[in-house]
Amino acid sequence: MKKVLSIFFCALSIVTIIPSPVYAEEANESELIPGAVSGVLMEANSGEIVFQKEMDKEVSVASMTKMVAQILILDAIREEKISWDDIVTVSQNAADMGGSQIYLSVGEKISIRDLMKGISMASANDATVQMAEVIAGSEAAFVKLMNDKVKELGLKHTVFKNSTGLDEEGHYSSAYDMAMIARELVVNYPEILEFSSVYEDYLREDTENKFWLVNTNKLVRFYEGADGLKTGHTDAAKYCLAATAKKDNLRFIAIVLGEEDSKVRNQEVMNLLDYGFNHYQMNLIKSKDEVLKTVPIDKATKSELSLVPVHDIGVLSKKSSSSVKYTYEVKLHSFQFPIKKGDVVGKVIVKDKENDKNITTVDLTVLEDVDSLSYLQLFYKGFKDLFSGNYTFSFTK
Repeated sequence: MKKVLSIFFCALSIVTIIPSPVYAEEANESELIPGAVSGVLMEANSGEIVFQKEMDKEVSVASMTKMVAQILILDAIREEKISWDDIVTVSQNAADMGGSQIYLSVGEKISIRDLMKGISMASANDATVQMAEVIAGSEAAFVKLMNDKVKELGLKHTVFKNSTGLDEEGHYSSAYDMAMIARELVVNYPEILEFSSVYEDYLREDTENKFWLVNTNKLVRFYEGADGLKTGHTDAAKYCLAATAKKDNLRFIAIVLGEEDSKVRNQEVMNLLDYGFNHYQMNLIKSKDEVLKTVPIDKATKSELSLVPVHDIGVLSKKSSSSVKYTYEVKLHSFQFPIKKGDVVGKVIVKDKENDKNITTVDLTVLEDVDSLSYLQLFYKGFKDLFSGNYTFSFTK
């Protein structure tokens, strides 16, 4: 039987002086995105919203839909169901897709890596449908997985009818939901940035059908720190964009929906990002993989668990804010061995010390893999302890 550790609670009263944190404060600068039907500016690390306009309004979002498809593709990669070098044979259904495409032909052989390039850079509908079929067998089955993922993320204003974002009755999302989906990508699947940050590349480079890819998101070339994420355009959705940029240890996600013109869309997204970087700062508490606490354990391949945050722990504040004291608490969940790095085993809660208000919560994982000892390993450990004066024989697990 796998060893089970019981739930316990660890409070760390570590106090530091930092500028006053932001609690979902909204900016009054309505002129930031006058052309957009709706929009959001979110700090990626905490999910804090610092600006919003009609953020829950349910509207068409065009190819920004594909961000959920990207999450499912990256899930399949992590679960080793597929690999980047796998070669796929293009189906008739995928080849027949219109709109934005990389012009796949029936029977063509192409790698999953190149399909992901096509989705991330060219917003290719044919590549998206092909990947839907690879992962789920059909686009319809894949769309069900997309809607399941949306529910898993707790989003209430999103329903998908297809994998591509092409206009269809009942297919919609909101600026807030799009921001949360974008945050899920950049925080928990940062490998997406390896694709979305590239401005130009090639497909079929060593063939007669060499295809030049140019990123539909021009900000990755023209805005400092921009490295993603997803554009969109249809007749119903008009021009949309989910953009992300990072400067120093501060990353923002900007969403605009329903713009009449692509240049205005790009400018208004830059207005949001400029507002964020000009008015806010991130106060780093702990970096990703920096040990937050060690917990002694028994009958395992390690003598202790080294707990680390799954991403940087920081507190967002206005640059003009006064200082405040904070504390943080560590809560460790019950879990079973084996534990792999990346498995969530607890969380750290950062609070304002004076009013005990939560500032941010970050999941915790372990610094390295840990497994329970086998019976033979337990016997050897007991035998070794016997001769070292630490006799604590036990053959139960």
